[in-house]
Amino acid sequence: MKLFCLPYAGGSSAIYSQWKSYFEPAITIKAVELAGRGRRINDPTYNDIEEAIENILSILRQEIEQDDYALFGHSMGGLLAYELTRKIQKEQLPLPKQVFISGTTAPNIYKERMKYSMLPMDEFREEVLNLGGTPKEIFEYPDLAELFLPILKDDFKLVETYPYGKGKDKLQVDLSIFLGLSDDLSGEEGWSELTDKQFTVFEFDGGHFFLNEKKEEVINTIKKELKTKNISVFN
Repeated sequence: MKLFCLPYAGGSSAIYSQWKSYFEPAITIKAVELAGRGRRINDPTYNDIEEAIENILSILRQEIEQDDYALFGHSMGGLLAYELTRKIQKEQLPLPKQVFISGTTAPNIYKERMKYSMLPMDEFREEVLNLGGTPKEIFEYPDLAELFLPILKDDFKLVETYPYGKGKDKLQVDLSIFLGLSDDLSGEEGWSELTDKQFTVFEFDGGHFFLNEKKEEVINTIKKELKTKNISVFN
């Protein structure tokens, strides 16, 4: 089967490059490359979540129609994973066997958020540094920062303009929520209302980027969850 992985804001498919060595050969890690970064650096970034989902589904459609698969997304990637599953369900395409959503606020919960994407670039840069998760080395090279920051800012805009708090469709898939114990940017509340299937929460030591801090623990949890679902590739 395939595990499609969606990156956090500013991230490319490269953030999952080391994951492949941790999984059995029967699981193929497919890191999704979003527009405007990595191999797609020349593609314009998305205007909103809906446009992003249309594009991602167009890329994955053939594979999800042919093979068993699961989805994983962290932060912005978790929101994309949820909306992608909604879109797949709406179009009556084969559903993922499991959806893993990591470090992401439930979309049916409204929280007042700072609009980072509205800040002037200099202020945005300082806020990004304060949030952590972005290697400080990027800011030591002006040309690299000049390339990276607009992409990151556009990603923040996707999340900040998303219609949180409105009614959301329930998923017909098993849902696993990953949370950092000291992460104040996400939470458990709301997610249990968004699936009619099995719902499980896993907590990890660390802040918003526990994904990187506890990589092996996160990966082992994914593997264990897939095995407990008796997915055929492990039999």
